[in-house]
Amino acid sequence: RLRLHDGKLIKDRRYHLRTYPNCFVAKELTDWLIDHKEAPDRETGIRLMQKLMDHYIIHHVCDEHSDYKDAKLLYRFRKDDGTFPLSKDVKVFVRGQSIYEKLVSTEESILKVREENSVKYQRTFLGCEMIDWLIQEGEVENRKEAVELGRALLEHGIIQHVSNRHHFSDSDVLYQFWINFRRRRRLTELLNENSSRALSESPDSPFCLRKLNPEPGNTSFLSVQTNKEIKIVSAVRRSSITSLAGNSNPYFSTSPMLVFPPVAECNPKSVLKRPITNEELLSPGAPYIKKTLTIVGDAVGWGFVVRGGRPCHIQAVDPGGPAAAAGMKVCQFVFSVNGMYVLHLDYQTISSLIMTGPRTLVMEVMEAIE
Repeated sequence: RLRLHDGKLIKDRRYHLRTYPNCFVAKELTDWLIDHKEAPDRETGIRLMQKLMDHYIIHHVCDEHSDYKDAKLLYRFRKDDGTFPLSKDVKVFVRGQSIYEKLVSTEESILKVREENSVKYQRTFLGCEMIDWLIQEGEVENRKEAVELGRALLEHGIIQHVSNRHHFSDSDVLYQFWINFRRRRRLTELLNENSSRALSESPDSPFCLRKLNPEPGNTSFLSVQTNKEIKIVSAVRRSSITSLAGNSNPYFSTSPMLVFPPVAECNPKSVLKRPITNEELLSPGAPYIKKTLTIVGDAVGWGFVVRGGRPCHIQAVDPGGPAAAAGMKVCQFVFSVNGMYVLHLDYQTISSLIMTGPRTLVMEVMEAIE
């Protein structure tokens, strides 16, 4: 974005007697990506910019196109028009980057190469050392607040325990910055992300394990991975799923695996007794209460299915999963996802927001008052 501003590709443009500030022409930008070796060809350039659209970084100036078109259409960075969703997750990421830059710019920095169990780790620090530094630099007021910040950084994948065995604590345990914020990245790296998250593979939301048999007392769920391998997992053993997958770390060494239901079980009948409109949901005196849920995904996922649209509702909740533990229930309506208002979106879009977001999911839901 900054390079485009410097190169005058982003500027005020006039179209149909109206001036659109700080925008670029899609076709010109595709040319720029190729000329500056950010993309090998136009097809890749289009895919890259679509990725930025999907992540709410750029958008059409009038929001008339949800796809990035290689044409004489005007697009804009949301950062330039104030519509970038500065959610809690983005704020944690920006805070982590700020702390990292401050640390690497300091003489006698606590970030060092250290060795543990004959393995050398880059950008490491002791938990208690980091807490001392945060208080000394005025980043936090006390040790409790510092621990909370450290845990937020770990839960968002910015720092981690060097062997992925501990959450952040005020101790002499060794941690490291998992992200090297100073490494120059290329746009094409965006295309290396796991594309198996695409919703086109299933008309359902892949967050909940499907029950094999609905008989009472049967706690087995069916998990169909994207490679179509079928696994049977007991709901009462969800906490040990990471070890079953060959990874004993309950924290953030891998992204949550997403599970897809069998085709025969897609599109189940809605759990709602009747359709509810946004107007009915938001009208003054409506019998609904808003709740905030914080759901930390495990190795299987988050443990729920979202369905419908405008508004979406919770169709199913895995009784042994993270969503149920956070207080999610069927028939709740999804109000926001990670700080973004979503009552006007369909379930495919909401599912995409969740899957491309962090493992710690913050949702606001509206629940009927009994």
